[in-house]
Amino acid sequence: MDARVYELLNDQINKELYSAYLYLSFADYYEEEGLEGFANWYEIQAREERDHAMIFRNYLHENGQKVKLFAIEQPDEEFSDFLAPLEAALEHEKYVTGLINDIYAAAVEAKDYRTCKFLDWFIEEQQEEEDNADKMITRMKLFGSDAKALYDLDQENAARVYSVPSPLAASEE
Repeated sequence: MDARVYELLNDQINKELYSAYLYLSFADYYEEEGLEGFANWYEIQAREERDHAMIFRNYLHENGQKVKLFAIEQPDEEFSDFLAPLEAALEHEKYVTGLINDIYAAAVEAKDYRTCKFLDWFIEEQQEEEDNADKMITRMKLFGSDAKALYDLDQENAARVYSVPSPLAASEE
């Protein structure tokens, strides 16, 4: 594997684990504010990010590469309203999309088409993540100032259930 592609893939493990920490901090904020449904949403997001780290880890192992784990930075976000974590989530997802695009570009440059194929799932996943984050912002802006509507949004988010991402499920079979 090309050294630059390896470095970016290995670093992405840390980035995904940081994302899990970040989303746990969002879950904590909402839990402390009494919005358990929003907390559930971000607990599931955190679990998905941890899964993404495992997918990258598995890919490196499957390709004979050594995984190097690094310290995970502590999230330092502080929020003053219910909209702020949602906006931070969208910005973070855009950042992660950029990271995935950078890995893909390095893989193309190295003619590492196996890694390009591997990253296709993440490209689709990031599109979904950004879309979900954008919808949550839109809905909070539309309904968040009405207590009953906010309650309904919270209940909707409470109904979200975790599902194992397909690349991880496939590797566990």
